[in-house]
Formats: sequence, C-alpha cells, structure tokens
Amino acid sequence: MSIIEACVLCGHRCRVDRTKGELGKCKAGIEIETASSCLHHGEEPMISGTKGSGTIFFLHCCLKCVFCQNYSISQEGSGKIVTSDALVSIMLELEAKGAHNINLVSPTHYGQQLVSVIDLAREKGLKIPFVYNSGGYDSQELLKLLEGKIEIYLPDFKYSDDNLAKRLSGTSNYVETAQEAIRSMFEQVGNIELDGYGIAKRGLLVRHLVLPGNIENSLKALDFLSSISKDIWVSIMSQYSPQYKANDIPEIARPILVEEYKTVVEYAEKTGLHNLYTQELESREVFLPDFTRKEPFRS
Repeated sequence: MSIIEACVLCGHRCRVDRTKGELGKCKAGIEIETASSCLHHGEEPMISGTKGSGTIFFLHCCLKCVFCQNYSISQEGSGKIVTSDALVSIMLELEAKGAHNINLVSPTHYGQQLVSVIDLAREKGLKIPFVYNSGGYDSQELLKLLEGKIEIYLPDFKYSDDNLAKRLSGTSNYVETAQEAIRSMFEQVGNIELDGYGIAKRGLLVRHLVLPGNIENSLKALDFLSSISKDIWVSIMSQYSPQYKANDIPEIARPILVEEYKTVVEYAEKTGLHNLYTQELESREVFLPDFTRKEPFRS
C-alpha cells in the first residue's frame, strides 16, 4: 500500500485514500497541481545565486497559517493540474535558463508523486540539485521515500510551542513532527556544502520566521536547532507582515519590531550558531526580504 492510500505524508496523518478521491486537510488530490514556475531571485544567496532558483510553486498546503503570504496558492486553490512529463519539461526548461537548482515549494502533500517525477527528470538528463522547500511538517514515512532524491532541504521551523502552532497554523503536533523531520533531513544530507561560487550543492538550511509578540517561541526554536549542530545553517527571517487573516488576530496584526528581531539574532549568536542569514534593520517596524549578513555567494 502506498502512503497516499491511507495518507500520512504530513503530521496530520489524515489516512484518507487519495487514490479514491478522498481529501484530507491539505485538500490535495492524487494529481499534482502547480500555481507557477519561475527563476526566483529572492531566496537566500546560496540558493538563488546570480541566475536564480528554478522555483515551482505547488497548489494547496498541509499547514493553514493565518498569516500566509501565498494564501491564494496555499488556501484558495488557484492553479492547474500537471502531468509528470509536463512537470519534468518545466524542470528542464528552468535548468536551460540557468537555474542553479529546482526549488520545490510546499511539496509535502505531493511528496510521493514527486519521487517518480524526480527519477524521471534525472533519466531525462537533469543535472542540478533538487531543493525541498517545505513548512517542516513532513512525516518520517515521506522522508524515507525522499532519501537519496533530494540534495538540499530547506524547511521552516516555525514553532517551538504547539499551542501557538495550533492557533496560527491549525496543527496539533507541529513541534515534534518538525523536530523529527529536521533531524532526519540533517542525517540525510548534513551541513551545507558550497561549490566554488558559494552556491549550495547539498545540505540543510533551516528557516525561522520571527513572529511579533512571540520572542520566546523563536528563542526555544533556536535552542533546538543549536542542539543539532552549532554549524547548522539558519535563516532568521524578518519579513513577517500581517497577511491573509492575521489582521483579525491582535497579537500578530503588526510587523515585527527591530528590537524583537535583534533580540532573536543576538540569542542565536549566544547559542553558538554561527552560520546565520540575518537582515540589517533600520526602521522601527520591519518586513524586509533582503539578506545582508553571512552571505556565502562569491561573484
């Protein structure tokens, strides 16, 4: 039995039979649906490099984040069905345009289907690494399928508090699921390896988005990441802004403050984490996408 006949791809473990048209919390069916693809220049420099990351955005999501900036893709279902052959063609086109990698964004709910797509892409001659860009809510069963297929893992570690995760993303077991997932990813690919131009070839880079009014959540998240390895690459992100339903929740209905962000960065450094992507902040309220520290890319 495949793991989508009683679906356990993510931490929800809905156990619906997607091969018979049953839908779980992610609302994804058996066929892969995408929203768009492009050369993306806004990822961390080791991912985007100079020519861009070959990014494919998948429809739906296993997380229901009330602050999602891509809610039209993740929650509202605006996209199209693509065959395996069509998806491989997109990947090869992105590689031909100079993409440094193929960046699979929100892939968890299509993880089993993507294994065969990845194999087909390699058979067709794709040479660049695959980036698995997820919310961190990936099951152990799925990660076993992905082992040896993914060169670069790029998960979020959003929460260190399950109550916060349930209120803001609709999960009941995010912390344990994400911690186990990140440990497994690290065991599979280890720390980031860069090529001669400072672009990632292999390894794990973890993202953490600082949320307004929830500094303790960030500090505990960093404690966990530093326990895996002091050398682990961590991107501490400041670009939170109250999108989607966030303005209805007073706690998070504002950007983060410079003081909040600096507190998190300083704590990360105190834990011994030293491979950090952070952002220089000038305004009092910030949501900046530009990475300005610990930039490994060398032109």
